[in-house]
Amino acid sequence: MEITDSPRAMEARKQDVLARLEREIDIWVATSDAEGVPCLVPLWFVRYGEDLWLSTRPGNPTGRNMREGAKVRLAFGDTRDVVLIDGDVETFTARDVPEAAAEAFLGKTGWDPRTSRAPYDFYRVRPRMVQAWCEARELPGRYLMRDGVWAV
Repeated sequence: MEITDSPRAMEARKQDVLARLEREIDIWVATSDAEGVPCLVPLWFVRYGEDLWLSTRPGNPTGRNMREGAKVRLAFGDTRDVVLIDGDVETFTARDVPEAAAEAFLGKTGWDPRTSRAPYDFYRVRPRMVQAWCEARELPGRYLMRDGVWAV
């Protein structure tokens, strides 16, 4: 297979990432525990402000890992249109989550974890690093954000 398309400009990649964050409902969530045991699951999410909000049970491995490790890597599933986001995590119970963030989550997903019989926590992810590329031709310039600051 020969790839002849020119790489997208960094600004175009950023706009594609932001559009995908609005369009997609699921995102892959990668965490690890204190021993380094990895965990990878898809979760619903919403972008609210500059942060991404997830919700899961506090007692499952992903919930524990995000709460205890306070780090996460997020990714979309398409291997030919890669978006990777590394972020810092802050945990909120269903009682202390900011109402506007919970309402944004409900508006996008149609589900309100605050009303579930089982306990669910919310996790605010502050992006620290964003990479995006399509195929090898876009590997140069793939870092759109570093240390929480957009490059473009």
